[in-house]
Amino acid sequence: MREETIRIDITVVGGGLAGINAAIAAARLGNSVALVHNRPVLGGNSSSEVRVWVCGATAHGIHRNARETGIMGELFLENQYRNPDGNPYIWDLVLMEAVKVEPNIQLFLNTDVHEVEAEGESDQRRINSVTGWMMGSERKIRFNSDMYLDCTGDGLVGFLAGAKHRLGREAQHEHEERWAPASADDITLGSTLLFYTKDAGHSVKFVPPSFAKDITQTTIPMQRVIRSGDSGCDYWWIEWGGELDTVHENETIRDELWSVIYGIWDYIKNSGKFESDNMTLEWVGALPGKREYRRFVGDYILNQNDIIAQREFEDSVAFGGWSIDLHPPQGMYATESGSKHLHMDGSYHIPFRSLYSINVANLMFAGRNVSATHIAFGSTRVMATCAVMGEAAGTGAAIAVQRGVTPRNVYRHHLEELRQTLLREDASVLGLVNTDGRDLARLATISASNTRVQLAAENASGKSVLDTDAGLLLPVDPELSELKLLLDSSVDTELTVEVWSASNPQNYVPNIFELRATTSVPAGEAQWVGVPLSWQPDAPMNGFIIIKANPLINLYIDDSYETGILSFRKNKGLDAPSNLIDQREDQLVLQWESRGLKRKTFCYRALPETSAYSPDKVIDGYRRPYGSPHAWKSEALNRGDEAWLELEWTPRIINLSQVHIVFNDDVNEDLINLHHHRTLFDVIPELVRDYRLEGRREGQWNVLHRETGNNKRKKVHRLSQPVKIDALRLIMEATNGGRFVEVVEIRVYE
Repeated sequence: MREETIRIDITVVGGGLAGINAAIAAARLGNSVALVHNRPVLGGNSSSEVRVWVCGATAHGIHRNARETGIMGELFLENQYRNPDGNPYIWDLVLMEAVKVEPNIQLFLNTDVHEVEAEGESDQRRINSVTGWMMGSERKIRFNSDMYLDCTGDGLVGFLAGAKHRLGREAQHEHEERWAPASADDITLGSTLLFYTKDAGHSVKFVPPSFAKDITQTTIPMQRVIRSGDSGCDYWWIEWGGELDTVHENETIRDELWSVIYGIWDYIKNSGKFESDNMTLEWVGALPGKREYRRFVGDYILNQNDIIAQREFEDSVAFGGWSIDLHPPQGMYATESGSKHLHMDGSYHIPFRSLYSINVANLMFAGRNVSATHIAFGSTRVMATCAVMGEAAGTGAAIAVQRGVTPRNVYRHHLEELRQTLLREDASVLGLVNTDGRDLARLATISASNTRVQLAAENASGKSVLDTDAGLLLPVDPELSELKLLLDSSVDTELTVEVWSASNPQNYVPNIFELRATTSVPAGEAQWVGVPLSWQPDAPMNGFIIIKANPLINLYIDDSYETGILSFRKNKGLDAPSNLIDQREDQLVLQWESRGLKRKTFCYRALPETSAYSPDKVIDGYRRPYGSPHAWKSEALNRGDEAWLELEWTPRIINLSQVHIVFNDDVNEDLINLHHHRTLFDVIPELVRDYRLEGRREGQWNVLHRETGNNKRKKVHRLSQPVKIDALRLIMEATNGGRFVEVVEIRVYE
């Protein structure tokens, strides 16, 4: 046996998505980081050992423009490029490489941390070291660090350090949460095992093990959905243990889940109710995917009201958007729905104060163990949200170590530095504007080869009867005077249109009524009918236009997609099985859906010309859609055409050292690691593929860098030596299939 001591700036315990993102974030800021994980592969519940979908703020496409950016966004894009079929083992490799390429990270797999040395009174604790045992290598490793991040999910490190925490459900009166029980208890969400099946191409028998449960003697066949072709997370409802201790009774829970999985497969194969003769089991999980255990107490406890009201915090550092999603304590044996959902109208904010301990000075955390109530945890627990909290916590830890302060003092004295660092690194933050005084792009005069000014979709490829209200979301900058729609009408009739706005800039639902207009429609086919609207908001914002139902009218549809424009239909009723999902139909994000309209839009013309995509948007400070697109967009280009953006500082000469570019990767496109759905392209089409940077000095343009085959959102170009220029051009030669060239932000540093 070997005993070792490692001195390192930051130790991150737990290699799920929260820990991975935390470690990478801290390492990229120059800190040395130990990432310690007790499994042989990274990824936690998303890994090939458990195989849970990575869900986040998009909520499977319910929320618009909500996909995560930053490190989690990089992982989504890379997995889409490398792993379009959603192979769990390729996902493992994507995660492993993301960690391995960071020179400041030391990775310790198969290392179980179960010893913590801490000191101080109960309200002023401090961790001195944590110690782990590397299985298979007989190495006992002690990690001495300035800062520790507990990303274990179960919260063992913080528990051993004496960190204050909660287990179970808070009472309703504690935070005035409508969904909380009247009295506090120790109920949690249960754990899950999954299984994969495949068609073997020949008849396959199944002889169940003796411990397989006869599910016909349970409520499962009546209360849950079983289909022979389903596998993986289709069976998320195979859950149990919410009334037990999900850690100390983990083995009991696993055995019960196994018995039900083999019982379900016996039912599918041998009951005669399914077409399953050629089906066989391909994989059965052995490591229960835990949903809930300890939740630490931070300086702020996020609660249900914060999430539903989308409360803004001065220290917002991440966002979520998954519904508050709670499951019955009895899990798969419950007679009620397998999950109960409460949706907010859009993404919500997560404060930094929920990511560090109230009583352990050098302990931070990210993942399902953050400072949130059980009800709020029902949303924050999904893995893409855990990941963005990890990036925020890792960034905060890096600043704390570099400044020699506690996380609490990062909040008190370095909050602007923290939030601006997150923004510069393209992290998932809402409504934050660039104020970086070192960014010379903010001082430049911006021009472009051309700009998209006429909003229209005119290439009809099909039509849809207007038998329910339709929605069309457009950026309005500075006004909307008229909307024209391409339609058929079987008789003379009327068309009524309403304009609504959203209550928050990150929302894409009609909250606030603005105006209504009605116009006459003569009988005829393929006619453009104009509706005068005359709406000029106080500031640029999205307008949600409701086209009121009239079954005598057909609207035409354009299959060519354009970011920033969204089309909807009013939902006629939810189609999720009620025995699996319980959710109210009056929730706005459920009322308006894009089914059948993905990457399509109703044919329209909006007047007058818009400024929504003007060149100055690349320096307006925003990194993602927020009330409006916040990106420059060219006119539609033909093959071989180029488009450019120019930044000019004349008469000033700058010493150019770095250029940061953020291309539009369409954060409305819902990506997922193991493919709840199949995305049709490996690279987001709107991403710029080939481009070059040119610098001007004394009237002469010179190529500074050329890039081909890009599939990334954010690119940082560091020149080998500074170059004196008075103007910079980003010249884009080709996209990955998109019709327009689109850039979100450019930053320039000396």
